Amino acid sequence: MISILKKARWSPYAVGAGIGVLSWVTFALMNKALGVSTTMVRAAGAVEGLVSEAHIRSNPYFIKYLGTMDKPLPVIEWQFALVVMLVLGAFCASWLSSTRLRETVPDLWKWRFGPSRWVRFAGAFLAGIVVIFGARLAGGCTSGHGISGGLQLAVSSWIFFLCLFAAGIVTAWLLYGKGGQDHV
Repeated sequence: MISILKKARWSPYAVGAGIGVLSWVTFALMNKALGVSTTMVRAAGAVEGLVSEAHIRSNPYFIKYLGTMDKPLPVIEWQFALVVMLVLGAFCASWLSSTRLRETVPDLWKWRFGPSRWVRFAGAFLAGIVVIFGARLAGGCTSGHGISGGLQLAVSSWIFFLCLFAAGIVTAWLLYGKGGQDHV
């Protein structure tokens, strides 16, 4: 078992099956679907609540995720733990496999946008903002819609998944063009 954990790359089929089992467990034990984007809403509400708790408790969007003054909901709950464990799991996988990729600017990015680390970091940060905005607009993130919603055969999740792949293909083509494949 330990030798499997030391591999630099795990089988996508085994990982997919593991995520499927994790989804079943969360449905069976907690009656919840996997997802992480709500954690960001709760964190933003908690930080904003430090400035004006009354504003947070009167905002319908935050009430849904943080509760009211009379019945507050916890900020740190199972989804928060999942986010923390995702980071910890990635660190453990890197440590066990002894693979530490220190590439801050991939070759394809250098070819298209230049070697600046700060441009790369700014691009990643802006992309993260777009992703979390889209996740909240869609009512769930890729794990919430793509995994949990897909397992439940939710039509909205399958539409989301198809749009996600279509947008990814178009975006990659716009950013890197047809010639990008020669520079990987």
